[in-house]
Parts: sequence; structure tokens; C-alpha cells
Amino acid sequence: MPGRRPAPIVVVGVVETHGRAETEALLMGLEVLPRRRLAYKEQTLEEMDLDALIARRPQIALVDELAHTNAPGSRHPKRYLDVEELLSHGIDVYTAVNIQHIESLNDVVAQITHVRVRETVPDKVFDRADAIELIDLTPDDLIQRLKEGKVYVPKQAERALEHYFSPGNLTALRELALRRTAERVDEQLLTHMQANAIAGPWAAGERILVCVSEDPRAAGLVRYTKRLADRLHAQWTAISIETRRSLQLTDEQRDRLADTMRLAEALGGEALTIPAVGRRIADDLIHFAHANNVTQIIIGKSNRSWWFELTRGSVVHDLVRRSGNISVHVIAGDEEKVAKAAMQTAARQEPFNARPYLMALLFVAFGLAAATLIKPLFGGIENVDLVFLTAVVSTAARYGLWPSLLASLVASLCYNFFFLPPVYTFTITDPTNVAAFFFFMLIALLVSNVAARVRSQADTAIGRVRTTESLYAFSRKLAGTATLDDVLWATAYQTALMLKVRVVLLLPEEGVLTVKSGYPPEDELDQADLAAANWAWSNDRPAGRGSDTLPGAKRLFLPMRTGRGAIGVIGIDDDRTGPLLTPDQRRLLDALVDQGALAIERVLLVEDMDRVKRTVESDRLRGALLTSISHDLKTPLGFRAWRRLDLARPRRRPQRRPEERSARHHDRRIRAAQSLYRQFARHDQTRIRRHRAQHRAARCQRDRR
Repeated sequence: MPGRRPAPIVVVGVVETHGRAETEALLMGLEVLPRRRLAYKEQTLEEMDLDALIARRPQIALVDELAHTNAPGSRHPKRYLDVEELLSHGIDVYTAVNIQHIESLNDVVAQITHVRVRETVPDKVFDRADAIELIDLTPDDLIQRLKEGKVYVPKQAERALEHYFSPGNLTALRELALRRTAERVDEQLLTHMQANAIAGPWAAGERILVCVSEDPRAAGLVRYTKRLADRLHAQWTAISIETRRSLQLTDEQRDRLADTMRLAEALGGEALTIPAVGRRIADDLIHFAHANNVTQIIIGKSNRSWWFELTRGSVVHDLVRRSGNISVHVIAGDEEKVAKAAMQTAARQEPFNARPYLMALLFVAFGLAAATLIKPLFGGIENVDLVFLTAVVSTAARYGLWPSLLASLVASLCYNFFFLPPVYTFTITDPTNVAAFFFFMLIALLVSNVAARVRSQADTAIGRVRTTESLYAFSRKLAGTATLDDVLWATAYQTALMLKVRVVLLLPEEGVLTVKSGYPPEDELDQADLAAANWAWSNDRPAGRGSDTLPGAKRLFLPMRTGRGAIGVIGIDDDRTGPLLTPDQRRLLDALVDQGALAIERVLLVEDMDRVKRTVESDRLRGALLTSISHDLKTPLGFRAWRRLDLARPRRRPQRRPEERSARHHDRRIRAAQSLYRQFARHDQTRIRRHRAQHRAARCQRDRR
């Protein structure tokens, strides 16, 4: 194309020189793309121009500081996501990263340097590299380079030497870098030996289980398990036991647990949540370990008091006593903030409802009326407290904890004011009545708490049963659908019904994502939504509203995955602001999307099978037709060869003989058969049928002549 520059071999996307003349000299002769400017909080920030780099389509792109956090307003929050997009466009990337930015080593680095590095790169990005080159320097050489200003500018280098880059820290970081590189080389050696059937000592099949909870130290346990699994070349699983206590977790604790499980998946492990079956959590862990051939269990050190462990038991102690041949690692970790999730979840917001509290007061009023009627009949106040306890238990069973606590308080005051002498005052003169009032209030609070907890568990169980029934009905509905449109409509409708959101489904059509269904029906998306949907499809990650990528979109888009990869994209939105889904709703959406994706894949596979069947039938028909044509051509060709020899002899009379007319007739048949064969080779069956009809009509007319 005239005017278009040829694709270069190497283009510099971004290189941070930090004002170093030595580094700037290395860039001489290379094409350096201008950076993109972004306005943020009354200042201008510069970032790599990802779109310009993709448009240049070099063979190799140089991208410095892989762990860098992009400025707000960028397409991706992290630079390693920019690198992944470059790789998806077929552009090789040369990049650099320091050892302290590797995700699985984050807590080790923090323990050594006493500084928590917030910019990290997932291990899967590091492991995806085709080649790794270690730039190794002794601590003394690196400190000398810092003093000479070859790493940072002088002031920044001085601060780094005082706080982070001490000789001890540099030695420890150097050891980590050497160990991580050695593990990578060892993996390459094992792969080579296995691929070439070279005898050697292989891994004994270790399997590791790490126990996680809502504790802030759980992320450190996951990283430790990742490092141990890499050294042992073992599979590992992160497990969470769901108990009655799990129902009482706050939204922050639920989000922390969900983030830890996602961290385990991001580091290459398997994340599972199973319900508690036995009375002890340790029994459930041991049962799972035996059923899945686990050889090592990792659990965090408990920081609970000895009184708590004495009264309620210790999971760590029970696990060690019951583990048998399974090794148990008890790890002490530091509290940390789990990395921000790729998709934000919304807090469960329930509007204040005064009706339960009014009903609690009404129940106490009924109890007061009943106690007033009972007291003269039985001649004492011994049974009055039972009437009030009945009102408190009824409130707790019907309306939950906080209304029952209000009922307990009001019932205690009514019991004192109306029935303990002197009546109609809050003064208690008899010490016996003081004890009775105290124990009545205590029992009322305890009973209301227990009843409210039972009600909460029952409501949770009922909600799960309803969700399970809805998912089962949805799966049966999908199993009975045979067309793609029905599957898409059922998926969109069920998702909108259960999550109370608007849904749109997109599938690829000739390489372009196209809206196929929605509830309520909607056929058009704006440019921001289309960009988010295409990015979610291309990168197999959430995008759009509430996510890290293209958060300005109206909808949140998630890829629909199966074993063969992403097959479509689902988009959801509603009229609220902020994140769309709570952690529980996110898990429900995952279940709905997985079932819908499997049903879509099933329908597509059926269509592929029908297409293959038609192709096989077409090939069979073509073979039969060719056999028939070859059989029909035998007689005309033989007759034609014989008659041509006979007609080549000189004749005394010039008129045409019947044999000549027959030969010409066979010639026409041969030409017609040849034309029919050419048309069939072009797979134009409609023209074949039309030509057959015309050929029969022409032959009938000739026969009439």
C-alpha cells in the first residue's frame, strides 16, 4: 500500500531511563514511540501508547517495568495486561521485572525487607515467558552503581540505599532470584527428559492441600503453598470449609475469602469450597485428604486465646493428632491486604425496615396482657417470666436477632415495672427479685440469640434449596432445548430472573461478536460496551462496569467458557450505581454462565455433527453419481470409437447414414455427461437437477423427430 511504513523489527514501547545517560545511549538507533498523556488530579501522566504499538506491528516490542501500575483512565490497570494484549496480536515482547515483584514471593520479600511491595506480577505471566535471562550482580557492585547514579537519580538512589537496598536485603533478594531461575531451569530439564524418554528420578506424586479462611493471613499461606508446590513439582488445592460460622461473616470477610480463593486459582492451584459434615473441621479436612490422596496439609497458626481453644477446641491440634501419615505444615504469617480483584463486588445493602421492631413491641404487649390475666389466676409471678420468654422466642423465630434483643430489653423492663414489687416503679427492694430480674434478662438474651441463629440458618438453608431448585430446573430446561435460539433465550431469562439484572448474550459470527439474545430484548450496544465485550472475549477476563478494564462501560461483560475455551460473552447491568453483584451473586452467576455455556457448546456440537453428516452424505452421493456416469459412458465411448473408424472410410453417396446419426447422438450424451460432472464438482446440486430436466426434455424432442 503506498505511503504505509514497513513493519519494523524492534520498537521501543516504553523504557524508563530515570535520566540515566548510559541507558539513553542504548536507545540510539531504535524507534521509540511517543507516550500517551493522561490527565489525573491536575497533573499529566505519561503511559505507553498501546494502540500505537499494536498499529505499528513490530516483530519485537521493548516494554520496561512489567509490574508497573498504569495511570487511571488506561485500558488496563497493570502493564503486564498490556503485554498480554501485545502477545495476543502476535507481537513478541522483551520486558524486565525485579524478583520482589513476583506474586508468590511477595510475603517472603516483605518478611526480609519489612516493605510490602504492592505492584506484583502473577506467576502465570512469569511462567509464560519463552526464555528468562537472569541479570546477576553482587550486592557491592549494585550498591556502587546506585552511588554512581546508574540506577536512579542521586536523591532517589540515596533514599533507596538508606531504606531498601541494604547489603543484607540485596543478598537475600539475589538468592531468591537465583532460586527462582534455577526452578525454571529445572522445569525445562524435566520437560526435556520426559519428552525424550530419558531415564531419571521423577517426582513421587506429591499433592498439597492448603486450608484457607477469611483470615487476612490466608493469602500468605496460598503463596507459601505455591512455592512449595513448585519445588516439589506437585499439584495443590486451596480448600475452604463452610460451617455455621460462615453464615455470619461480614461482606468484607466474604470478599477477602473470595479474593484469596481467586488468588489460589491465579497461582495455578485448584480452589474448592465444601460444606462441613462432621462436628469438627479437622475431620472434614482429613476425610477430603484421604479421598484425594493428599500427602501434605498446610494450615495457618492460630492466634486465638488458650481459653477459646480450651472451650471450643483447636483445628490445628485436632488436625495434627488425626493426620496419620499426612504431613502437616503449621505456618505463621503476617496480615496483609489481598490484591484488588479483577471484578469488584457490591455490598449487601438492605434498607432499614421498622416493621419487625414494631412487631416485637406488639408481641411484648400481648405477653404483658397475657401475664396480667395469668397472675390473678395462679396467684404469683412464677409463670409471668415464661410468658415474656414466649414473646421473646416468638420474635426471634419470626424476625431475627435485633428485634428479639429489643423484645428482651422491653420484656425485662415490663417484668420489673409491672410485676416485681414495688410495682409501677423500676426499683427492686427484695434481693431475691434482683436475682430473678437479672437471670430473666440473661435467659431472654440467650434464648433470643439462639432462636435468631436457628432462624438465620433456616433462612439460609431455604435460600440455598431454592437456588438449587432453580438451577436444577434451569439445567432440565437446557437439556430439553434443541436450537441455539432457545438456549440463549433460556440463559438470558434465567439469569435476569435470579439476579434481577438486564442480560445480553453475544456470540462470534464470522469472527465478529454479535448480539444474539437478551432479556429484555436488546439488539444494540454502544461503542464502550462493544469495546468491553470484545476485550472480554479476546482476553478471557471480565471487562466493563465494576472491573479493572474499561470500567466506563455501561455493562459488565464476562466470558462464557467451556473446556474448548471461550464460546461467547454475557453482559449484565441494572439501574444502580457501583458494582453489580455481591459475592454470593457472583458465584450464582458463574453457575448460570457455566450451564449456559455447556448448553451452547452442546447445540454447536450437534450442528457440527449435522454438517459433517451432510458432507459425508454428499460425498457418498457424489461417489454413487460418478460410478453411474462411468457406467453410462462405457457403451457410448465404445460405440463411438468403433463407428468413427467405420465412418472414416470413403463413401460413394454423401447422405448421412443412421449409424452416423447414432454416433452424433452418443457424442451429445458424452458432452452432456461431461457438463453434468463439471457442475457436480462445483457442488451446484440445484443446477444439476435443472440440467437433468432440460436434458430429458431435449432427448424426448429428438426421439419424437
